[in-house]
Amino acid sequence: MSKKYITVTKESNTGRNQQFQVTPTGEKMTRAQLVREIRNGDFPDYHVRTINGIATPVSNPDGSKKNNLG
Repeated sequence: MSKKYITVTKESNTGRNQQFQVTPTGEKMTRAQLVREIRNGDFPDYHVRTINGIATPVSNPDGSKKNNLG
């Protein structure tokens, strides 16, 4: 199974990530959907932080900027 990467496809006017796309599948999902899948263990390279009271998907720190969400 190939590694899944997440890219942000839509941000709010305040800069909060709202929609995402999974590479290589092309699947699109909302922030809430992605949070749910991360919590289910479907994306082991990402975790969820609560930022300003909102569950927010973030990439695990690994020294690489190419796979950061944002």
